[in-house]
Amino acid sequence: MSTVRINEFHAAADKATELRAFLRGVIEIVETSPGCVACVLLADREDAARLVIVETWESVAAHQAAATRIPPETLAAVRPLLAEPPRGRYYDEIR
Repeated sequence: MSTVRINEFHAAADKATELRAFLRGVIEIVETSPGCVACVLLADREDAARLVIVETWESVAAHQAAATRIPPETLAAVRPLLAEPPRGRYYDEIR
C-alpha cells in the first residue's frame, strides 16, 4: 500500500511567487527519488499564498530517504519565504 504525504505551506507577504518557484525546484528532486510514485504542487484558489504538495510514496521510509537528498542550505533558503513553519503529515490510502 502506498503512503501519501501532504505538505502545507503559507508564503510570507509578497513571497508567493518565489515560494512557488522554490517548491518547483524541490519537486524536481523529489520526483527523481527512489520510491516516489507521484508529486504535485497545488495552489489554494482563494489564497494564492497557500500552497500544498501532495506526494505519493511506496513507503514512509522512501519519503524520509528522499528528504535527505535536499541539501540543508536549500531547505534553509525557504525560511524567509514562509509566513509560518510548513506542516506535513502522512496518510494511508483507504480507497
